[in-house]
Amino acid sequence: MTTPGSDYHLPVMLQETLAGLQIRPGGVYVDCTFGGGGHSRGILGQLGSKGKLLAFDQDDDARRNLPEDPRLVFLPHNFRHIARFLRLHKVAGVDGILADLGVSSHQFDEGERGFSIRLEGDLDMRMDKRQTLTAFEVVNTYSEAQLHKLFEKYGEVTNSRTLAKAIVDLRKSVSLKTSRQFKAALGGLVKGNPNKYFAQVFQALRIEVNDELGALTEMLQQIPDLLHSGGRVAIITFHSLEDRIVKNFFKRGSFGEEDTSDPFGQPTIIPVLKPITKKPVIPGEKELKSNPRSRSAKLRIAEKI
Repeated sequence: MTTPGSDYHLPVMLQETLAGLQIRPGGVYVDCTFGGGGHSRGILGQLGSKGKLLAFDQDDDARRNLPEDPRLVFLPHNFRHIARFLRLHKVAGVDGILADLGVSSHQFDEGERGFSIRLEGDLDMRMDKRQTLTAFEVVNTYSEAQLHKLFEKYGEVTNSRTLAKAIVDLRKSVSLKTSRQFKAALGGLVKGNPNKYFAQVFQALRIEVNDELGALTEMLQQIPDLLHSGGRVAIITFHSLEDRIVKNFFKRGSFGEEDTSDPFGQPTIIPVLKPITKKPVIPGEKELKSNPRSRSAKLRIAEKI
């Protein structure tokens, strides 16, 4: 018998995450990315009868994985609105917050969602089907400069300028509606391994469509006011852009790499989070073998001072 959600998405670094959160049986916790519910089930398994878990997921497909548990409150919204919805549910503070920022296996394995470079489907890539912007819209309406910037910044695509120009030229005469049409039209531009190249291109489009980095920074800024003293936040990232944002915020309370000190060496921003993990935790060999998609995962944990 399979656990609900087990074919949806394997929870990455489950035991490491639960240990890092130091679950208090009577505490209040937030899972910002419910998905297949693996991490949420792990948290519920350590909560007592008076504990509470609030779980966010903007993807409506996640609902099918909800366990029947009175301690769980499901919020079908983007985690960038975390403070607002906790207020609506009369939650003034929490003991722990978790976010697994990876795209679920379920989303990658459903061609019609448009996330996969392997499967045919419309260039969609919306996490929340209620929003209007799709990858197709980005590819067919963004200017050459906009496309160049997003491929360079979000995908670190080596020939991002050439790719942007080719898309703008091709879309006048060639349909770029589906993932297969898109890859076929641009195959001649591939640098190196085609799968890796298009994975970077699709990543850039997905980040843009869902404003993933904007949502992450907004969520992080709200965490210090939401956590009780001694409460912890655990975030699992899957690419360097996300990891850098999380690392800097945990360390400095800001998102830049620059020094946040005044001319006298005094900090201009007083961090209220203390990093627990000096270096990110990564999956062990056993997990990498059973779940190859975890290979780029990095877990960082911080505690409210």
